[in-house]
Amino acid sequence: MKLPRNIGGKDLIKLLAKFGYEVVRQTGSHIRLKSETMEKIHFITIPLHKPLKLGTLNNILSDVAEHLEMSKKELMEKLFR
Repeated sequence: MKLPRNIGGKDLIKLLAKFGYEVVRQTGSHIRLKSETMEKIHFITIPLHKPLKLGTLNNILSDVAEHLEMSKKELMEKLFR
């Protein structure tokens, strides 16, 4: 599955809410999210750009997949289908 090329920061934040990520704060055009799943706390910053650059989106998804202990491919299938 390829990375979507038209996803924005707000869209990604809504999708990550499925996995327990909540908005903690905003600084300028960047939103800080927090997840307390699986006995671990994880923070991630999402820029509110539309669309997100592919490298940025790839890094965010890799980081989230590692925290959730699943492959990036599996995470993408759950997020974008």
